[in-house]
Amino acid sequence: MLDNDWRVLLEPEFAKPYFIELTARVKDAYLAGPCYPPINQVFNAFRRTPYASVKVVILGQDPYHNPGEAMGLCFSVPDGVPLPPSLQNILKELRDDLGIAPPRSGDLTAWADRGVLLLNTIMTVEEHRPLSHKNIGWVTFTDRVISLLNDHPEPLAFVLWGANARSKKALLTNPRHLVLESPHPSPLSANNGFFGSRPFSKINRFLETTGRGPVDFDLDRAKEPHVQ
Repeated sequence: MLDNDWRVLLEPEFAKPYFIELTARVKDAYLAGPCYPPINQVFNAFRRTPYASVKVVILGQDPYHNPGEAMGLCFSVPDGVPLPPSLQNILKELRDDLGIAPPRSGDLTAWADRGVLLLNTIMTVEEHRPLSHKNIGWVTFTDRVISLLNDHPEPLAFVLWGANARSKKALLTNPRHLVLESPHPSPLSANNGFFGSRPFSKINRFLETTGRGPVDFDLDRAKEPHVQ
């Protein structure tokens, strides 16, 4: 399932009864009808961003539920797919905050490779049924992941956009980390405090002051990992 340092950290979780049941329910759901992301991309966030490399954690709720959009990285869509409204707003704020021109693609893999863990707290969804997998065990699993990140030996920046993500603040008890909260980038709430929140510059100021080095958020720059 995983071939980096996440495997050792998560193996005890994979052996627990709830996760074994979760795995069976996910398999059944994928056999019964379209689910997203593609089954081989469900753990994409962990594969692209090893635990030791994490600098930033952005929490999403659950994957996009329309065909061809979800790719196992929260808010990200594959190259060539039209940008969903929330992602459009994230990239507008990036432009206003850091002056980075809107990218050609909504594929955020470059961020993941540079230390940004793009984690949905519910990791699968049925087609056209948002939150359909809310109660099958994913929240237990990702709460454990967030706790492991809270214990990270290096300072991390946690980005909590919207009520679902902000509900995880109680798990973030380590004073070495930065926690940024704002309304969700959805068109329904972006004008209530997401726009103008300048999360990207705040993240990089924090990372620079803690000696970890900033994240290059320019998606059109050569897609080379900035962390090992």
